[in-house]
Amino acid sequence: MISSAAPQWAQVADAPVLGARRGLLLMDGVDPLVRRAQAGDERAYHELFVRHQKDVVRIVYRTLGPDADLDDIVQEAFVQIFRSLARFRGDAKLTTWIYRIVTNVARMHLRSRRARPTLTSASARDLAIADDTQDPSEISQRNARLRALYKHLDLLSDKKRTVLVLHDFEGLLPVEIAKIVEAPVLTVRTRLFYARRELYAALAADPELAEVLRELGIAEEKP
Repeated sequence: MISSAAPQWAQVADAPVLGARRGLLLMDGVDPLVRRAQAGDERAYHELFVRHQKDVVRIVYRTLGPDADLDDIVQEAFVQIFRSLARFRGDAKLTTWIYRIVTNVARMHLRSRRARPTLTSASARDLAIADDTQDPSEISQRNARLRALYKHLDLLSDKKRTVLVLHDFEGLLPVEIAKIVEAPVLTVRTRLFYARRELYAALAADPELAEVLRELGIAEEKP
């Protein structure tokens, strides 16, 4: 659970006059809830957390797959969001800005995870996203397929994996992804093409993995 304590705000350097005017114009379009949080309103922090919690959890989970540290990573993502909120001036949509932070946090965890030994035992963080009425054996089989799917994703580079998750799993358009990853749209499309080619080649060799995508509400779309 995210602490209700106010985050440590980063110091913002004084901007030139023209920059300050631009900042004021941008702030006019900022969500009033964000403004309240920027002013130190603790209730606004909580409202922002509640509003965006499901999105942040979903992005982290779909990027990383089953991971014992999922709760800690979501916590870290919100810490980074709240620490950076003072610098948000509305020059991007709030959701785009949040996606960028969460994606970067998840990518940093991916890199650290690859640098340490992999635990092969099942954990409580498998997160089958199943209801209590499902048969335990079905949940176990589904989690096994899910882990197998993310083993294939682990073979992709961080950049290709990120655009694949954002496009095919999250349903974002390349132009939106370009703003999140701060890369040209053509670069995003190129990364997506090669990521799909690698992943769906693996799915073709193991048709059961395609069922995992359908269970997650993700339509398989070949390049």
